[in-house]
Amino acid sequence: MTEAKKIRIQYYRSAICTPVKHKLVIKGLGFTRLNQIVERVDNESVRGMVKAVPHLVRILD
Repeated sequence: MTEAKKIRIQYYRSAICTPVKHKLVIKGLGFTRLNQIVERVDNESVRGMVKAVPHLVRILD
């Protein structure tokens, strides 16, 4: 079995004064706390979500 490629994402900026859509994207990525790092499958849908909120998250190596 081949493992799917993973992407590590860090939630590093607060979404307090952002539109509701941005807050929903952060929740959809699985973030619950600031400075949290999650690992997600590297596919087009996750990349699109990250692209929607580049000012709130960063991609780690």
